[in-house]
Amino acid sequence: MLVFRPVVLVTGALVAALGLTMLIPMLADLLAADEVHRTDWTAFAIGSMICVFAGGGAAAASWGPIDRISIRQGFLLTATSWFTLVLFAAIPLAIGELNLSFVDAFFEAMSGLTTTGSTVIIGLDDAPPGVLLWRSMLQWIGGVGIIIMAFAVLPALRVGGMQIFKTEAWDTSEKFIANAAQYSLSLSVIYIFFTMVCFLLLWAFGMPAWDAVNHAMTTVATGGFSTKDASLGAFLTVGRAPIDMVVTVFMIIGSLPFGIFLAALLRGAWRRLFTDSQIRFFLTVIALLTIVMMLHVLTLFETDLFTAFRLAIFNVVSIITGTGFATTDYHAWGPFAQGVFFCIMFIGGCAGSTSCGMKIFRFQVALAALVLYARRLAHPNGVFVARYNQRPLTDDVFVSVLSFFFVYFAAFATIAVLLSGLGLDTLTALSAAGSAIANVGPGLGDIIGPSGNYAPLPDAAKLLLAGGMLLGRLELFTILVLFSPAFWRG
Repeated sequence: MLVFRPVVLVTGALVAALGLTMLIPMLADLLAADEVHRTDWTAFAIGSMICVFAGGGAAAASWGPIDRISIRQGFLLTATSWFTLVLFAAIPLAIGELNLSFVDAFFEAMSGLTTTGSTVIIGLDDAPPGVLLWRSMLQWIGGVGIIIMAFAVLPALRVGGMQIFKTEAWDTSEKFIANAAQYSLSLSVIYIFFTMVCFLLLWAFGMPAWDAVNHAMTTVATGGFSTKDASLGAFLTVGRAPIDMVVTVFMIIGSLPFGIFLAALLRGAWRRLFTDSQIRFFLTVIALLTIVMMLHVLTLFETDLFTAFRLAIFNVVSIITGTGFATTDYHAWGPFAQGVFFCIMFIGGCAGSTSCGMKIFRFQVALAALVLYARRLAHPNGVFVARYNQRPLTDDVFVSVLSFFFVYFAAFATIAVLLSGLGLDTLTALSAAGSAIANVGPGLGDIIGPSGNYAPLPDAAKLLLAGGMLLGRLELFTILVLFSPAFWRG
């Protein structure tokens, strides 16, 4: 029988903790230079009280020791906690100065916590500071949350081939930290360190401190929320240091496996940063795509080589990592660029990073399966073993990864068809579905492109896309398994 007490306890504790974090944007509003925005602090005060009382009450009612969490409880806890956190995170957005409907507030909160970066808020330049900080904090919290989940939860649940990373977790023969709490804390410290370095560099290169704080959080989280309607392009004035290059570097850092950073720090295994096959494959893909797009920009516009390189690498990294920052409207780059960006939004970064998408390692496993199949066709009596990072790949990994590919694109197609049924044009429906499930943010076209916004979409489309964001962020099967009758039996 499925026991719900651990799920309620942990979810309640997380909601209460979320309520305490709302005090930070509340203070930002209280200290706002613009007196008009100071009144928005009450939205976060009310939201904080609701979260603390509701979450704390749920945790207190189910209090007690948790000896272990079963696989079924793990699936339920992951889905329940993320959805509940989004629901409560939307409260200050719904009752605040922006007067968002609850659907819009829920969409914005889901986009934040899943580090998607899609927004329905128009007029970010004049938005209350508390709202801007809360959006950035949600992405920052979601980024570190997905890192811990990728090493602590998904390998144990064997979701989409993630079981090949069990040797990175604390409960294996290669453990190098005593327990889960220490492991999560260490990952969080590294995450905070990169965020601080990113902030200091952005500030040193001319970005105002307030904007640097927000962009540092959303950059390392590969989230893409900005404090300006023009996104990062608002800070790239003539004569200013190349802020876009700093952001590019930290988007890449955020897309690398944080477990390897931890191994390098604690065990001195710095070579793994250069020898890990996933990292090398990821950087190679970025390099090749950057060269292609740089040549494309050079043929389209009269610009110098370095400017073309900056435009190419920033936009390639922003899309492939699922960050979604924009420095220019790449919709104007023509059909070729739109096609490339549409395809690469599904790729994502490395497993165990803040990045979204299908993850690079799954493409490596799929390629290994293809090569293995071809070799077996050519030599039926031969014995061949596919490997990943010098470790043999078992058939269950192949099945998990290939099943993930099938379900991923089936979900994408279903969302796209449903969006078309709600009246969206083909380009908007396809790119919105892809952007949601890959957690990228901006789509293609005039409505939701890099210079557009999701506000004009109908409420049903926003709710559908919010569901797609959660599906993509939690690796699909974590959610879909809950709809199986077999899950609830026994």
